[in-house]
Amino acid sequence: MFQQSTRHVASYYAHTCANRLVDRAALEGEQDTEILIIGAGFSGLHTALRLALAGKRVTLLEASRVAWAASGRNGGQAILGWSCDMPPLEAALGYERARRLWDGMRWAAQELRALPERHDFDCDYRAGHLWTSVLPRRVSLLTEWQHEASHKWGHDGLQFIPREQLPQWVASERYQAGLFDPEGAHLNPLKLALGLAAAIERAGGKIHEQSKALNYREEGGRYVVTTERGRIRADVLVLACNAYLDRLDPKLSSCVLPVGTYQVATAPLPQALATALLPSNACVTDNQFVLDYFRRTPDNRLLFGGGCTYLGGMPKDIAAATRPFLQRVFPQLKDVELEFAWGGHIDLTLKRTPDIGRRDDLYWLQGYSGHGVLPTLAGARAVSDAILGQPDELALYQGLVNGTFPGGKYMAAPLEAIGKAWYRLRDSL
Repeated sequence: MFQQSTRHVASYYAHTCANRLVDRAALEGEQDTEILIIGAGFSGLHTALRLALAGKRVTLLEASRVAWAASGRNGGQAILGWSCDMPPLEAALGYERARRLWDGMRWAAQELRALPERHDFDCDYRAGHLWTSVLPRRVSLLTEWQHEASHKWGHDGLQFIPREQLPQWVASERYQAGLFDPEGAHLNPLKLALGLAAAIERAGGKIHEQSKALNYREEGGRYVVTTERGRIRADVLVLACNAYLDRLDPKLSSCVLPVGTYQVATAPLPQALATALLPSNACVTDNQFVLDYFRRTPDNRLLFGGGCTYLGGMPKDIAAATRPFLQRVFPQLKDVELEFAWGGHIDLTLKRTPDIGRRDDLYWLQGYSGHGVLPTLAGARAVSDAILGQPDELALYQGLVNGTFPGGKYMAAPLEAIGKAWYRLRDSL
């Protein structure tokens, strides 16, 4: 569906990783492997690393570059939970099974903190997430979640921040209150992905870039995947393509809708100004339906995002489209230079619940709906454990039913856009 290139987009992340990017050879000729993973984003990388460390022969195919899509372009916010929040998960699974998923999410938060040191790479990891309320009537969402997280899900560390204390956290008059989660974090997602890729290769795994999977089929009890320049056979196949699954598996791709999102990065700010904007250096999101998110980088830039489009394209001028929202939060940055502006596509499901499952020896991970830094790791544990003979956690995800979008191939995006316009209107009232 989307044209892929041989280069990463000109993002802040690609700028910081210019000396870390490694060209990996395309798949050529006939190959054989034990486990084949299509897609070298977070889902594929985490799954591959866990399997390679378990002694499995693992190969990844990537149509472009490692973390070329959402995994290398996102906001870099490692926030606990899923895009759908907990009620849909509990409704589908019941409390006990939903609690097990939540415990898996908290495991992912701790695991992500440990991965860089364990595998000797840096990803600019910084602890702390602040969830804020713009509207007075939505302050109750913060306090309700604080109570529910503690009493129902065993997450006791959330700290409510009243309006009068917010200047200690964020230098903006836009917010009514906040809720701080010390287990959340922010990081450079492309550095994380490249660190995982290097760890996979050290563990014996193979990664082929510029190797778009054109099709797959079952043959003699194994899976055969064809690329432009080669063919590979595997006992187990994992589809980790997210918004770029396209025609590789029409049934699975009909369960996700590609949605464009975008963000900007300022030029480096004076140290005093950068510190004053976010004194605690926590990443920040709000609880509007169409949310803003932002954070500070190690070189004192502000990364700011929140815009989205449901019709496939991007604004012609992302910086111009984003600047009014940035200035709405931080009027003091009215004249700041926006040095980087970029976008990409996330994979939205109808209910915003993740779509992770299996059919025989075919597995898939998709549908993170814009909230994937931690959920991809939790999902990868479920899939890798199932491949290794422990399917209990994957069975939880299989209890979530994600239907197809109404309207079919041509009307799904316009219908979704109309629905989101209504929610934007509600946000403004």
